[in-house]
Order: sequence, then C-alpha cells, then structure tokens
Amino acid sequence: MVVGEKVAIVRIRGPVRVDKVMNDTMDMFHIERVNSCTVVTVTPSIFGMLRKIKDYVTYGEIDDATYKALVDKRGELFKGRLTDSKGEIEYKKFITVDGKKLKPYFRLSPPKGGWERKGIKWSFKQGGALGYRGKEINKLIMRMI
Repeated sequence: MVVGEKVAIVRIRGPVRVDKVMNDTMDMFHIERVNSCTVVTVTPSIFGMLRKIKDYVTYGEIDDATYKALVDKRGELFKGRLTDSKGEIEYKKFITVDGKKLKPYFRLSPPKGGWERKGIKWSFKQGGALGYRGKEINKLIMRMI
C-alpha cells in the first residue's frame, strides 16, 4: 500500500469477545457492524491501525469504478446537525461526494457466493477472508453491493 492511496475496509467479524482497543479502533473507522465498509486515504497512522485490526476486517486498494458504484448504490445521505445549538462547534461526521453529504460508512449485504473457502477465521493468504487482499477487494465489494 502506498501513502495517499484509497483503501476500502470491510468489517467481517462481530463485536462479541473483541478487545476494547480493537473495538475503539473500528469505531474510529465507523465500522461498528458486520458487513459495513468505509473508504479512507492511507497515512502512516491509518496503516498502523489497519495492522492492529487485521484479524477482524479485510482491506485493500479500491479503484474508482468500484468506489463510484459503492457511492451510487449504497451511499446514505447525512441528515444530522452541522453545528451545535450556539454555532460554536462544527461537526464533521460526513463525507462530501459530488456536492452531496454522505455518511462516512456504507452498509453492505453479505457477499453473494459466501466468504472464501476457509471462512472468516483464516487470513486471505491462507484461503480465508481476513486481512489484506490488495485489488481483490474490488471483486468482494461488487459481490456485496
């Protein structure tokens, strides 16, 4: 992964018996539920967070066509407040795409055809679904849209 590249993160495993530090990290990415997805730009700190939660999520570089399909089909409009009642604090809980304010996560359905052969307890390199999968994340997201 290169710094400045867009990466899609999909949560695979649920919150039961997960360490609080891991849950907090996934909450920072706004992926509180299974099959939720977020798209972030890679920085060194984001890369460290991804290495920490690699046993609960899958991630990889997303291309522009997949990102556009994700926004068009699964993007939800943000309807919350932008400032507090006094107008002193601004909230930034949305992303802006084509002038529309969207929620920073996407709710996806389970993948058609299921997860990989070994399921959700093995890494992608071992035939499972977890961890870094590179450009293969595009195929997975298209199956989940």
